[in-house]
Amino acid sequence: MMSALLHVLLPFLFCVMVANTSLFDGAAVDLSYDHYAERRVESLPLFLAMPCNCAVNVLYIFMGMYWLRNRAGEGQQSRYLRQVFALMAILYAPVQWTRLAVLRRAPAVLDQWFTLPIFAWVPVWISFIERGPAKWRASHAAAVEACSLLSYGLSLVHERGFEVALGCHVALAVFRGVRVQRTHGDGRTRAYLQLAVLSCAGFVLLKVLDHWLAQYRLFQRFTGHFWSKVCDVLQFHFSFCFLSTLTHRAQERSAARNR
Repeated sequence: MMSALLHVLLPFLFCVMVANTSLFDGAAVDLSYDHYAERRVESLPLFLAMPCNCAVNVLYIFMGMYWLRNRAGEGQQSRYLRQVFALMAILYAPVQWTRLAVLRRAPAVLDQWFTLPIFAWVPVWISFIERGPAKWRASHAAAVEACSLLSYGLSLVHERGFEVALGCHVALAVFRGVRVQRTHGDGRTRAYLQLAVLSCAGFVLLKVLDHWLAQYRLFQRFTGHFWSKVCDVLQFHFSFCFLSTLTHRAQERSAARNR
């Protein structure tokens, strides 16, 4: 646990420090409540300014804590991969919550920036499943995550640079997921993968259509942005289910060959 915590917390703190400089002043981020369809409630404190969009972040923490628990029959490396992913989810919650509460540039940048290494962790975990414990190296994971963090620099090149970087991360994660499903999966993992991809689509589309959906009564209290966050939590959960199940089966096959 300590190794996973350090490897998530140290880059997290470094990014917080960088985001509070002027480096990303040119990044396009939204700093107004008008960006969201949910109305601000003036009588509530800032951390509940938009009650639904703020409170939904608790789901990330609950989901992350659930997957942080130790599981029987798990190897050290696979436990590390799972714990890193769970800690990413837990730390992502206060970043999003702070962004909504204060509407300042630094947390808005961090909200975008941290999305990228979270998606990048999926190909990292899949590489472990495909290569096996003997051939997988933590240095490879560090290199992938470093490239992912650096890709946020696209936000300084073009107004839609972040969207381009995110689209590439999502496409790579889905591609690697489909590929490992074909070589290592079964019907159960196929269902997990389909649910994860469906949740990912909901995460993107509901956020983009936030204001348009608000014309319908169903999306006025619980807006598209709120439901996109629910889909994001589900995306995390089904990705955990998919990757954990494949990891367990890959380790069983490896143990059987070594007997």
